[in-house]
Amino acid sequence: MADPVLYIGNKNYSSWSFRPWIGMRVAGIAFEEKLVPFDMAGGNPAFKAFSPTGKVPVLVDGDLTVWESLAILDHLARKHPETALWPDRPAHRSRAMAMSAEMMSSFQALRSACPMNMRRARQPIEASPAILADVSRIQTLWNDCLEQNGGPFLFGGFSVADAMFAPVVNRLDVYAFQTSAVVAEYMATMKALPAWREWEAAGRAEPWIVEHDEA
Repeated sequence: MADPVLYIGNKNYSSWSFRPWIGMRVAGIAFEEKLVPFDMAGGNPAFKAFSPTGKVPVLVDGDLTVWESLAILDHLARKHPETALWPDRPAHRSRAMAMSAEMMSSFQALRSACPMNMRRARQPIEASPAILADVSRIQTLWNDCLEQNGGPFLFGGFSVADAMFAPVVNRLDVYAFQTSAVVAEYMATMKALPAWREWEAAGRAEPWIVEHDEA
């Protein structure tokens, strides 16, 4: 059976693409990558050829097409239970899902003002109260998990929750937000992953510039 195909956008900017990509890489799930770049704020009309929503990422797994980062990761976690992409303990699995869903639906102030950008020189911006509230909530979530579960990832081993929050690690880093020591160690662990380094190197090498995402 052929490997699934993961359609993604620019590695420098596409936070939603980064989530399933790093999840699959860390979990050791084989896949074919198809990068369709965009150089405009609205994406790329070519996405409509393979995406029901006209957006990325999209996973094509045999006859099945799955869109949305969390749905892709959930599909893969259920298809490959040996990867433990969802934590084994039911309570941890439920909390990881809640955190992942909150990541999908929340933190608009941070996501809008601080786009993921692998090439960005590390420097702060003038952060609004709404942005600082988002950063505080994220750090509370991470601190609680890391202190309760002992790290090095949110639920001990790498999970869907870590994949969903991976772009936020980049944001807190390159926009130079102050973090707790526990969060700083977690961010360093994420950035040291071979999969992270592979994605970051590719993103830095890309030629496309999207002014909308150059905060």
